Amino acid sequence: MNANKTKQIVVIVGGGIAGISTSYFLATQGVECIVIEKDSLGSHASGFAYGGLNPIAGAGIEGPTGLIAQEGMKLHRQLAMSLQLITGIDTEYRLKPTLSLAFNIHEERILKRNLNWQTHQEGFEVDWIDNFETRKMESRISNHIIGAVYTQGTAEVEPYKFLMALSHASEKLGTQIRHGKVTGLLTSNNEVSGILLENGSIKCDKVVFAMGPWSSHITQWLRLPLNIQPLKGQIIRLRIPGNHFRYSISWSKNYATTKPDGLIWAGTTEEDSGFDEMPTSKGRDDIMTSLLKMIPSLEEAELIQQTACIRPFSPDELLIMGELFGIGGAFITTGAGRKGILLGPAMGKITSDLIVKGSSDIPIDIFSPNRFI
Repeated sequence: MNANKTKQIVVIVGGGIAGISTSYFLATQGVECIVIEKDSLGSHASGFAYGGLNPIAGAGIEGPTGLIAQEGMKLHRQLAMSLQLITGIDTEYRLKPTLSLAFNIHEERILKRNLNWQTHQEGFEVDWIDNFETRKMESRISNHIIGAVYTQGTAEVEPYKFLMALSHASEKLGTQIRHGKVTGLLTSNNEVSGILLENGSIKCDKVVFAMGPWSSHITQWLRLPLNIQPLKGQIIRLRIPGNHFRYSISWSKNYATTKPDGLIWAGTTEEDSGFDEMPTSKGRDDIMTSLLKMIPSLEEAELIQQTACIRPFSPDELLIMGELFGIGGAFITTGAGRKGILLGPAMGKITSDLIVKGSSDIPIDIFSPNRFI
């Protein structure tokens, strides 16, 4: 692992949340990092995500991803202050309680079943409230709901500003961020020796592939099975008259919240559209249909912006993290799906620990990239 090497150089392929978080935590430990991003920072999912921080709800959270989610939340709390002190950028981290709605008995049962373990999570208060109590808290919610789960302790962050703060802090600590397209991996005696670019090469001791949904491209270089699929998601931003929403309101896989820019951010879709990142009228209409089911009064809202991005999903919907089989010094960190902003800092911290210490305090064997061999 060369854990004791003093002047190792680590190249990180990908400038999204996972890659920049890795560079930041490596840089805090004195490791020289070079981040290679083929596009501008924040031009994909890490810059266009919703930025909700809820480590006790969502796919995989009750299972093995739970520890990663809790670590991600802890790091967000710490970074919210430290990054602003270092860079002057307000990442807009804010505590924001959540109302998760149920419209029928089936949805109520699912929400209440999750309460059995959610109520035992430190730092959160979770309660079931009926229709009357829910609408007392927010009268604009549909009167057709049965009730909701009210969660205190959840938060939000502005993803683009968070990514910019992390990247600026990394650069202040010595990280280089370069634009370019990686085309291959250089090895010597089954150890990483560098990377190939379209217009040259860079020598390095370690490489971290943090390429999000494009991670499957590395199979061309490594001849390892790694089936990462892109899942498209769209978000609309709306302007409405009246008071801002004090809560993040969700139903099934849909959400709506007022951000510090004063706009309602609402989403999202889950579309198998390959690498297409263009917003569509169907995506807009699908989001509005769900939004109006939750909050009928938003029918007259003014559409200000619509965005789309793609997120990385693994075949078993678990993270992919660790050293790649057969090539010393080659690591990967990806597969966060819809939880990228929450999980990203923890993924970066864990990957940096693997490189510097040779191990992680959080068990990650289940996320090994070699499980697909």
